Amino acid sequence: MLFRVTELPWIPGFVDAHCHAFQRALRGRTEGDDFWSWRETMLELARGQTPEQVRTGYADVYRELRAAGYTAVGEFHYLGFEEARVAAEAAAEAEVELVLLHVAYARGGLERFRQDSVATYLRELEQLQADGIRVGVAPHSVRACPRDWLQELGRYASEQELPLHVHADEQPREIEECLAEHGLRPIELLDACGCLGPRTTVIHATHADGHELDLLAAAGAHVCACPTTEANLGDGFLPVERVLNRGVELCIGSDSNVRIDPLEELRELDGIARRQSGRRDIFAVDELLDIGSLGGGGALGLDWWADVAVDVGHPQLARVEDWRNALVAGCSADVLREPR
Repeated sequence: MLFRVTELPWIPGFVDAHCHAFQRALRGRTEGDDFWSWRETMLELARGQTPEQVRTGYADVYRELRAAGYTAVGEFHYLGFEEARVAAEAAAEAEVELVLLHVAYARGGLERFRQDSVATYLRELEQLQADGIRVGVAPHSVRACPRDWLQELGRYASEQELPLHVHADEQPREIEECLAEHGLRPIELLDACGCLGPRTTVIHATHADGHELDLLAAAGAHVCACPTTEANLGDGFLPVERVLNRGVELCIGSDSNVRIDPLEELRELDGIARRQSGRRDIFAVDELLDIGSLGGGGALGLDWWADVAVDVGHPQLARVEDWRNALVAGCSADVLREPR
């Protein structure tokens, strides 16, 4: 039976709360034997990005996101100020709702990533807002931002009621370096610097310990899981059940875009929880779908993004009792239709 779009069931569109669009070009390359050697390959790719490459490449990725059912994206952007403006143009062209998580970068990385002061970074952020671009405060990590930067960025995000997104606890070495410099683990440092709150999203938290998870819960902060990227990079597994038991809100991100498929991200998240617990009832399907949509919308501070239709006549949904349960259990994004 053929269905017209008006006859298909609609669900809230998925929200990609953490995206590095330029990294889509890395898929299939020889990327090294661990996260840190992969990072060197990524930095080399970032070094050569021009505004025109960002314009066309990001538009292509955002069209892929939209075709896969993502109708909003948080772009964690550190390729430069002019390139940030171009990224917003690409999202508008692809008709994806964008929150530009313009990254603060004080040290490390590449010169093009860095601002010379917090004041310079905040001027850039305000100029992007003046251009009509939705923004969030985004200290890259505790590696890239020293304590005084984190304190100022946390204060500004709170005063301006802006989302604050930050990488933390992705890799053991990151934690070891933070302990050596500050005597604190990354999420402990973010808390001490005033960066944790209800508008905060910690990206990954893969190696967060119990105390750090307690801090996230007390602050009402979010965690963004990026399971396909975390698997690809060998990051490890988010402690899913411990996060849920503390009431910490979850969302998902495509991150390095090795795969673009929200259903796969959710299925991986569910699979991690099952393997860690030995149980199959950690998530209900509606909870997973909410993580993929409402969780990301809340993390980005969005109040609207487009719905998507589910092609219940697709072969992947043939002869199933409940198409909603089947979505996450065994479907790819091919069963989703772009909003019209």
